[in-house]
Amino acid sequence: MVILIQINFEEYDVAVKIKEEKDIVVARQMVKDIARRLGFSLADITKISTAVSELARNIYRYAKEGFIYVKEKKEGQNVAIEIVAYDKGPGIENINQAIMGGFTTTKGSLGLGLSGVRRLMDEFFIDSEVGIGTVVIVSKRRRSF
Repeated sequence: MVILIQINFEEYDVAVKIKEEKDIVVARQMVKDIARRLGFSLADITKISTAVSELARNIYRYAKEGFIYVKEKKEGQNVAIEIVAYDKGPGIENINQAIMGGFTTTKGSLGLGLSGVRRLMDEFFIDSEVGIGTVVIVSKRRRSF
């Protein structure tokens, strides 16, 4: 998993360990607070927090434990929020199938988690290796009004 070597987790402003179901709520609230502080619209705050909720739930459900990392990115007037979901879980056998939507390995799930995250955010990257873990990196740019 080459990408894991390239991420410097110390650059991130906040980290939330996902180990219990309540940690999903903590991660969601944390990212909402950061997005609000950065001046994101209510619609974009909702999209960002929904994406984090899905990513954290996937960590809890499949890997049992992992992290959500968040940082703000500023380049001149451009502001974005970047989120990394990282775990050392079982990995994803077929990434393309997992991000298509409608595919799930969990009974009762619609299989819309990763495909939904991809639609909600401006940038989406995933790397996964079976038996090693998964990393998902997403970002959302603040819209100008």
